[in-house]
Amino acid sequence: MEFSMITMGTASASANPVRHTSAHVVTVHNHRFLVDCGEGCQMSLQQCKIAFAWIDNILISHLHGDHLLGIFGLLSTMAMQGRTAPLFIYAPEEFQRILNFFYIQFADGVKYDINFVPLKMKEKEQIIEMRQLRVYAFPLNHRVPTFGFLFEEKTPARNIRKELIARDNLTLTEIGALKRGEDVKRGRKKLKVQDYTYIPYEPRSLAYCCDTAPFPQLPVWIKGVDLLYHDSTYADDYEDHARKYCHSTSRMAAQTAKDAGAKQLILGHFSARYRDLEPMLAQAREVFPDTILAEEQHKYEI
Repeated sequence: MEFSMITMGTASASANPVRHTSAHVVTVHNHRFLVDCGEGCQMSLQQCKIAFAWIDNILISHLHGDHLLGIFGLLSTMAMQGRTAPLFIYAPEEFQRILNFFYIQFADGVKYDINFVPLKMKEKEQIIEMRQLRVYAFPLNHRVPTFGFLFEEKTPARNIRKELIARDNLTLTEIGALKRGEDVKRGRKKLKVQDYTYIPYEPRSLAYCCDTAPFPQLPVWIKGVDLLYHDSTYADDYEDHARKYCHSTSRMAAQTAKDAGAKQLILGHFSARYRDLEPMLAQAREVFPDTILAEEQHKYEI
């Protein structure tokens, strides 16, 4: 089952010829989530061959333009394409004013429901639950209300070892109990769950943390994450700017990944002042070796 992220926008502040502003598609099994919706998001979705109709949930981290300015065009195009399925938008509570403006100015022809879920939590909270997935939101450390997101696959149901069904004449009742994680008694003999079943895959996870300065709770909230996408606006030479504007350097992002026990770190949200990102990558790898740079329209599998 697929668990992936496509980074369709890796720039901070404004788009440039080689980098678009923040927009990402997270796919978990057959569900696709748009995370942030910077300018040009529609074009990036089409270039990545992602149909707008596939997206039922949009998660907006905060209301700065480089994470949001593509939303009016996307919502309008969904309407022009005849969308009728409901759409859920998770964003800071001030987004209601933006949505009201959209309805006043651009909502002619919108035949689908837009369900807005305001984000205003002070701690990590679950915001979405599906059969195979939970999504959490948590506050970040930025100049305006900003939220990160954690996608966590649920532990899958246990599978029975099929070769043992006939060998030991397992009944349907016994199979059901074993798959639920219950040992089965047969007189003096016990059929143990670990002998008769297996978990088909280990649950995976992905965290999106952009824009943010470091803070102590963040590694705790994303502890053990498989893939961490983190704000890396600056290199060491502009650490003062990172602290002033509540962003992170690549080294700060790496320290968060290390403290969280993450398996892999993707750096993103790069300042346009950097043409060559290799020094930024080198600085991060001094702290957290399993670090890579986000690339435009690249898919990262977990």
